[in-house]
Amino acid sequence: MNKSELVDHISQEAELSRSAAARALDAALSGIASALERAEPVALAGFGTFNVRERAARTGRNPQTGESIAIAASRAAAFKPGKALKDALN
Repeated sequence: MNKSELVDHISQEAELSRSAAARALDAALSGIASALERAEPVALAGFGTFNVRERAARTGRNPQTGESIAIAASRAAAFKPGKALKDALN
């Protein structure tokens, strides 16, 4: 499912116009992104939790040359599914 299909689904389920559903989805995604930028977790009951994970600096290898390269420390978004979502998938 892509963003357009998700907007269509929200529009039908919430009985909203397609443009209102798109604005609602954009607002929700913007809120999640803003919280993650501040390293705050976003917990959605019954769905899961979005959080930020720290990746330590490490040494990697260029697969073409075998040369060692330094990979800088970084932060990455992560998602941990909630129990209800796990149960729905299994």
